[in-house]
Amino acid sequence: MAEQKRDYYEVLGVDKSADEETIKKAYRKLAKKYHPDMNPGDKNAEAKFKEASEAYAVLSDPKKRQQYDQFGHAAFDGGAGGGGFDFNNVDFSDIFGDFGGFGSVFSDFFGGGSQGRRAANNGPQRGADVRTAVRVSFREACFGCEKEIELTLKDPCPTCHGSGCKPGTSKSTCTKCGGSGQVVSTERSIFGMVTRSSVCPDCGGSGFIIKDKCPDCRGTGFKPQKKKILVAIPAGIDDGQMVRLRGKGDPGANNGPRGDLLVEVRVVRNNEFQRNGYDIYSTHPISFAQAALGSKIIINTIDGKVEYEVKAGTQPGTRIRLRGKGVPTIRNKDVRGDHYVTLDVQVPRSLTAPQKEALKAFDDACGGSLSPQPSPKKGKGPFGRRK
Repeated sequence: MAEQKRDYYEVLGVDKSADEETIKKAYRKLAKKYHPDMNPGDKNAEAKFKEASEAYAVLSDPKKRQQYDQFGHAAFDGGAGGGGFDFNNVDFSDIFGDFGGFGSVFSDFFGGGSQGRRAANNGPQRGADVRTAVRVSFREACFGCEKEIELTLKDPCPTCHGSGCKPGTSKSTCTKCGGSGQVVSTERSIFGMVTRSSVCPDCGGSGFIIKDKCPDCRGTGFKPQKKKILVAIPAGIDDGQMVRLRGKGDPGANNGPRGDLLVEVRVVRNNEFQRNGYDIYSTHPISFAQAALGSKIIINTIDGKVEYEVKAGTQPGTRIRLRGKGVPTIRNKDVRGDHYVTLDVQVPRSLTAPQKEALKAFDDACGGSLSPQPSPKKGKGPFGRRK
């Protein structure tokens, strides 16, 4: 009598209401624990691995899961493959793709899809991105500017024109991989014969062998060259943001496109202005008389000097708002933030004799807070004690 299969949900240790991600995590845990490569010669672990794989193949597919929930194992009695189920159309690559050194072996166990998914290295490949940095002043960051930077980039070797071969010679097709950049091997697994592909060790995946290398670039096809590049810094850029120059990075292999040049903008600190988003903050000193009587003052902004009328009775620490005097937005330079100015009422540290007399006269006119005040009369408090 054939052994009755366990419930698929029980196999994975999940509830029948489990979502797709929960099912995937449960299977990953079991697959890593029982995989034959981790348990060589252990038939029990091999059986558990196969059982868990079959359960995942059903429960990870919404249509198959619905059939299983309705009919149980009978829904797949007529299928092909181990235990009455066909593994050929199941993609396990997202499960085993990051299992370290044996991840590629996992994906190969469930059909030949992995070979088709691997791209050979002998096709056009995009070049690497290059990073650098440039310093700009506070105002340059606000209004934009152009900066010339100098850096070393790879260029096709002028001697071999990027081929990597000694002049007068050429590349030859790799005999080991036949120019594909991949070597294919067939091995027996618990699911039958499995075909695997890997990078050709002789040509490194390029598909070609250079017997006589260019003496200038030593077969790389590239030589470092110093270059000067003009970088347009957009108005409104902030410290730490990047400017991307497409196609200005390192060249690609096999006629692939160049990578990008990423320029980090570093804004020099400004002692007068502080920035928060697109708004600017600063402090402006005013005298006591200006605060009390009101006055016209001149305030520094990134646009230059602007006139502002201080209202009479302005208190220390009052913050005023200059609309549209902040930083232009990076998407539209005509839209700007605001400039907030804190009015700092200055108290004189030293006074001349006439100034002191004038200040005392002012104080007397205001109620005499600076003049000596008579001591309070002694008397009985509400509880009979003298104060």
